[in-house]
Amino acid sequence: MPRLFTALEIPPEIAARLAFFRGGLSGARWIEPEDYHVTLRFFGDIDGRTAQALDDDLFAANDLPSGATTLRLDLVEIGVFGGQQPRALIARIKPCAALSRLHATHEAIARRNGLAPETRKFTPHVTLARLRGVEPQMVGYWLSNRAFPLALSFDAPRFALYSARDSVGGGPYHIEAVYPFA
Repeated sequence: MPRLFTALEIPPEIAARLAFFRGGLSGARWIEPEDYHVTLRFFGDIDGRTAQALDDDLFAANDLPSGATTLRLDLVEIGVFGGQQPRALIARIKPCAALSRLHATHEAIARRNGLAPETRKFTPHVTLARLRGVEPQMVGYWLSNRAFPLALSFDAPRFALYSARDSVGGGPYHIEAVYPFA
């Protein structure tokens, strides 16, 4: 069974700018720049019939408000998930109504196809590194040296259905299908 999720791709020039932050934090497991993405909805391990139904529904749900053909994303800062026990370094994306609606559409598609509701709040981001076992003080020090606005933006012309290898977090990921915004 493939492990599937939908996401927005990160253009190579933006990935190269984010890759600048790699390194300098012992124990961090850095994500490869070609695997950077903005997850919209994680579906998990899916059987073939459900995967086909998801593909059909995603194809039918590729429109943006006002007939737009791209979705503007603004990366605003480097941050961390996990609070006192940091688990990931991220590039935060400025929330916007169109991105929230796209996420809500993918959530509705997941539920319509029998998947459990997502319990975590949608926080748009790009994961840069996983931090299992990295000392919180070291993460704080690393972040303090990178506490400046990112001011990176790009227009996403589509979203994609990705697959991930079983039991391997952080890639490599494979694009199974793409859905240009109508």
